[in-house]
Amino acid sequence: MRYTNYKENFMRIFGTILLTIITLMHLYVFWRAGSVPLIKHHITTKGLAIIGLIFWFMFLIGRIYGHGATGTSAAILELIGMNWMASLFLIFVCILTADILTGFGLILPRITPSLRGGAILAGVTLSMIAMIQGMRPPVIQNYDVNISGLPPEMDGKVIVALSDLHAGSVIGEKWLADRVAQVQAEKPDLIVLLGDIFEAHGAPLEGLLIIMHRLSAPLGVWAVFGNHESYGHISKRDSMIEADGFKVLVDSWVELNPGLVLAGVDDMTVRKWSGREGDFVKATLAGRPPGTTILLSHSPLDIDKAAQAGVDLMLCGHTHGGQVWPFGYLVKRMYPLFEGLYKIGKMTLIVSRGTGTWGPRMRLWRPGEILKVTLCCGEN
Repeated sequence: MRYTNYKENFMRIFGTILLTIITLMHLYVFWRAGSVPLIKHHITTKGLAIIGLIFWFMFLIGRIYGHGATGTSAAILELIGMNWMASLFLIFVCILTADILTGFGLILPRITPSLRGGAILAGVTLSMIAMIQGMRPPVIQNYDVNISGLPPEMDGKVIVALSDLHAGSVIGEKWLADRVAQVQAEKPDLIVLLGDIFEAHGAPLEGLLIIMHRLSAPLGVWAVFGNHESYGHISKRDSMIEADGFKVLVDSWVELNPGLVLAGVDDMTVRKWSGREGDFVKATLAGRPPGTTILLSHSPLDIDKAAQAGVDLMLCGHTHGGQVWPFGYLVKRMYPLFEGLYKIGKMTLIVSRGTGTWGPRMRLWRPGEILKVTLCCGEN
């Protein structure tokens, strides 16, 4: 009951904060747009206010109805609303930068309005680039990881990791089927899913689950939960646990091969925000046999605890690499180990930028990726 209340309260608070921020950005952007000579000469202040209100409602409908419902119309509304949210953010950042450089019009008062017009154009251009990049297929990111004590028969084995697919209303069956084919083309020995696999507020659509079941590898398909598996009116956890084709590790481990342990910890971001405390990594790894340990965790948290517990390789996602630059600078404050490969003592940590997108179907300078990790015998 406590956890259910947390979910409801979190979604309510998150929605309120997001709506407040978006409303303030609308006010700022359209207020500043009113000073741009070209806009000022063609659109009245009242007309600009009406346009701003229309765009605000477009976001609101996409956020409330589009994200909460299913079907083609809901998907279109969500896509429009979320893409406008990211575009507004980019335009806001560009205008704010122009204002800061001109002391908000105090340093270069004559050219400041024109500079704001240039900033709006820059924001629109960046938005178009982000939309194009957001539609591109994820890249295959290759890593060779040396692990001392790796069983000799595991040398050269390939792990393919998918993170943050967010398959649902906006990212549909065709896109997901292409990703499954992309994974299988790498001939993986082990496939892992690092959470936030499904999106939207209901249980995963049957068609999406059927496509996911096409994933196969000799050592199996394994998954951990992300924060989005817990959101919504209907938890997506039960559907995933009951689904054939892949197995979910919930604070547990399995010995894939003598001397090779795969462990998965439940999402620690949700635990942190809901006030649950404890050494979940230690509890997850308790009683495991000696040998190489690979830990799956949706969020890159408790990294030092994992290294101290003797984990050899830790795979995470959640950050999306910021997804739309420069939003990543804010994300990095919460998750300093942000993307790519890190060495923490003898442990190797790899944080994925994510395979899909959340919210806007946009990426700016942060392409989606599928991790391809080759295990190698040697000093790590």
